[in-house]
Amino acid sequence: MSTTATKPQASDPTAPADRVVRTARKRKNRRTNPWGVVAWIAAIGFFFPVFWMVLTAFKQEADAYSDPPKFFFSPTLDQFRAVFETGVGTSLLNSAFATIVSTVLVLLLGVPAAFALSLRPVRKTKDVLFFFISTKMLPVVAAIIPLYVIVADIGLLDNIWALVILYTAMNLPIAVWMMRSFFLEVPGELLEAASMDGASLWTTVRELILPLVSPGIAATALICVIFSWNEFFFAVNLTAVQAQTIPVFLVGFITGEGLYWARLSAAATMAALPVVLAGWLAQNKLVRGLSFGAIK
Repeated sequence: MSTTATKPQASDPTAPADRVVRTARKRKNRRTNPWGVVAWIAAIGFFFPVFWMVLTAFKQEADAYSDPPKFFFSPTLDQFRAVFETGVGTSLLNSAFATIVSTVLVLLLGVPAAFALSLRPVRKTKDVLFFFISTKMLPVVAAIIPLYVIVADIGLLDNIWALVILYTAMNLPIAVWMMRSFFLEVPGELLEAASMDGASLWTTVRELILPLVSPGIAATALICVIFSWNEFFFAVNLTAVQAQTIPVFLVGFITGEGLYWARLSAAATMAALPVVLAGWLAQNKLVRGLSFGAIK
């Protein structure tokens, strides 16, 4: 009588490790759940004013002033029509022009400066950087009188180009600091290898460096867009009608007769929408750019 020996079934050596990993993940999730709830509560608390603004924009003025507040109402577009009738288009175009042109100028000036201060440093780099950032420490209200006199003397009062120049000067220091941190993450060996291969400096920057730091450029550009779009102090003091920007336009809804909450909410929603869309379209590069300095 012959007996057939059964071959023992091979066990998967990775199975115990997988079980350990799954158990550790479950324990970690149980530990971090309370913090997740706290994060959600904080996020909802920060987002609720924006949600309430958008909700109020679709109300009538009577519903916007109701006490207690109305969550259920018949939505209407009357407030948006009223805002368009007051000439919001001109203010939006002025803000868009000043923001886009100043941001392009900041990148054209700031990227080469940041490159020179990082991969091609100059003498007394720290002094130069401190000078750049020290310009942000000056209170704006302390400079408004000489700026007003200069702008009036050169004939740029109520002219959008005055805001373009000021926004460029306002955003350039922070752009140089941000872009320098991104350039510092680029290995210097890449420049040496490209130089050994016979590539010129301009070719190396265009073909190698700029693609690597493009997320940082996108993040810097978005920061400049937000600062320029939301700037109010220069705009309200140096413009009147022709160069009026959207933040100045919003102030016009605060009158001696009272506040038009629904109409103001509609105008504020329209003012916030372009920046929100810009951030949403650039979110992938923005996340990569903001985390660029944390990853070697």
